[in-house]
Amino acid sequence: MTTEKSIKERLRLGFMLAGRYISPALLAALGVLLITGFALFVPPYIGVADNGDFFRSIYSEGLYFNLPDYDSQRFGYFVKQYGIYQYFNENGTTIVSSQSLFIKAALLLNQLLFSSVVFDIRFQALLFTLLLTAAVYLLVEALTWKIARKHGYLIALLAIFMFGDTGYTAYFSSFFGESIVYVMMLFVFASWLLLYRKRYNDYALLALFVISTLILTTSKQQNAPVGIIVACMAVVLLWVRKEKLFRLLTAGSLVLLFVSGVATYAMISKEFVNINQYHAMTRGVLMQSANPEDTLKSFEIDKQYAILKGSIFYEPYATVDVNSPMLEKDFYSRYGFASILTYYVTHPDKLSSMLNVAAKDAFTIRPNAMGNYEASAGKPFGTHAGFFSGYSVMKKGLSPKTYGFIVIWIVVLVGLYMPSFLAAFRARDPRLAQRLILIVTMIFIGLAGILVSIIGAGDADLAKHEFLFTVAFDLVTFMAVSDILSRRLMRNHEYAADEADKIRTGTGKGGNALAQHPSL
Repeated sequence: MTTEKSIKERLRLGFMLAGRYISPALLAALGVLLITGFALFVPPYIGVADNGDFFRSIYSEGLYFNLPDYDSQRFGYFVKQYGIYQYFNENGTTIVSSQSLFIKAALLLNQLLFSSVVFDIRFQALLFTLLLTAAVYLLVEALTWKIARKHGYLIALLAIFMFGDTGYTAYFSSFFGESIVYVMMLFVFASWLLLYRKRYNDYALLALFVISTLILTTSKQQNAPVGIIVACMAVVLLWVRKEKLFRLLTAGSLVLLFVSGVATYAMISKEFVNINQYHAMTRGVLMQSANPEDTLKSFEIDKQYAILKGSIFYEPYATVDVNSPMLEKDFYSRYGFASILTYYVTHPDKLSSMLNVAAKDAFTIRPNAMGNYEASAGKPFGTHAGFFSGYSVMKKGLSPKTYGFIVIWIVVLVGLYMPSFLAAFRARDPRLAQRLILIVTMIFIGLAGILVSIIGAGDADLAKHEFLFTVAFDLVTFMAVSDILSRRLMRNHEYAADEADKIRTGTGKGGNALAQHPSL
């Protein structure tokens, strides 16, 4: 009996010490670090197989495919080692992307610690794992600061379950841009949320917010709208502080983000324009048309091209040469993003059909077509990793596959957070008004990911193209659940007020220590 009591006392003491020294944010960060480390760095290693796109990212960085049977492993098996050019690299830059920064950093680390001949992609995975750990820490800290520890630990466990899922982290061992999108979305969200909470130095958070948004915008050409959306929505940050310096820095940063979005769109190469434009018509407009000949007529395109309905750009035995001057003159030149957008606006039934098609893949984290294991692991071709993938499996299986659900989700969330926004507005507190604006910004980014995908490329590779939405959905939903647990869903969190504000509200020296912030 005494021994049992002693064990209970020791456990209680252990939990008390852990609660004192391990914050919810630290628990979440360590949990994600350990799980991701086990998944990516302990055999059998987990990654994402090449779907044929990797060459665009690696050739210009001095890497090449050094496996004799590499082509046979595409889609089915991920490859962790690549050759490093030992001579002049004649390959020019295929795409301009911030992804290059991470590949170069990983390559430098690889050459310092491992080899100057062989590149191991796990060095890149290590960089992203450390960045994810930091991002999760900041995100959970923003949501658990100054709330009860018991609620904070529940939020931390939820963060581990959602953001440590291998559906997300497997991308780290690949050359897909989704790894950058994932980590930078977390940083953008966390830094803006921390500005709302006034948790750390505003200038440092502004820098983190701008840098992460800039990297996110330039990571993939389809992310061009991100910079523009954030630049427009984040104008409200100008009133977070009254200092002229902060406002000047914020204004300059927003202009930079807007320009980066425009520049990213402008730098899309002709090759990608043709690929996406082809799919926008054949896998989008024509796919939803019962009479493709009449549809083509509305674009002033010869009806003979109706035969292209449902075809893809990469077909080995195509009906027509997709790069021919004839197609350039009679097909590609007759339509573009604006004309397709106009078509969908004037044909809402077709837009509705495409949105429902998009909704089927909007909640998919990992692509179905690519496997997660090396060939040496002995797994069947295209096998997906089951380790710590409960959230991605549950999300894909349980989420309704209609855009109507997305609309309901948006309406409910905005409605739930509106009271706290109105309270901040009445209190004339721009900082406390940031939360709803952040949510709406994330929603706009997610919706832009869907709309740009279906208008710009039809249903081609839709699951990967909608990755922005699935991350935005998870971040906003995670915050909503966290605020329910901390009982802050319809009222604002506290933030660290300046001493002058504390005295004014009765919480500083000479004031009533029990007084609350006026907007709470």
